[in-house]
Amino acid sequence: MLDRWTLTLIKPPLSRLARHCDRAGIRANQVTLTGFALGMLVVPLLALELYTAALIAILLNRLADGLDGELARLQGATDGGALLDIVLDFVFYAAVIAGFALANPANNALAAAFLLWGFMGTASSFLAYAILAERRKLSSMTYPSKGFYYLEGLAEGTETIAFLVAMCLFPGHFVWLAWGFFGLCAVTTMTRVVGGYHSLKDDPAKATDAG
Repeated sequence: MLDRWTLTLIKPPLSRLARHCDRAGIRANQVTLTGFALGMLVVPLLALELYTAALIAILLNRLADGLDGELARLQGATDGGALLDIVLDFVFYAAVIAGFALANPANNALAAAFLLWGFMGTASSFLAYAILAERRKLSSMTYPSKGFYYLEGLAEGTETIAFLVAMCLFPGHFVWLAWGFFGLCAVTTMTRVVGGYHSLKDDPAKATDAG
């Protein structure tokens, strides 16, 4: 929901940083993999309840996620790079929640399990629509630079990062934050499924003939 505004704010500095990295010979996929490796540190860090260090790992991962996209646009985006980007993003998000479950299994595990359920809904609805949008050659006017059709919802990247940061800053309130974000994920999944179904229910050939 907030991505369209945050992307506008962070794109200029990321573009400048990407140009410096490009001149240094750094490739987009190298940034993707390095960011993922840093992001995976959150699991042991959270399990040890080192929340400040985990927050730094999260922010570095998200910086790498923005930077690799800008580098890809400079160097030439590839399907392989897009695959790495989206899959490793979802693995990272799930890893953070798993880390909080390990930090305090007795209190956090149930809320973490439901939040992972919510992530499954948002991820599957997002990717399923992207596949079918590609089949119909649809493009997103809101996010024209994305390597796939970016379907909007209440729980997008900005909201996810905000909740992960809040969880690290206020770990004692993880359960309430997780349940709240699970609710946002559930609403996002429902709206994507209903909206996506209505936009795709017509036969593609008929839609083409009508146009």
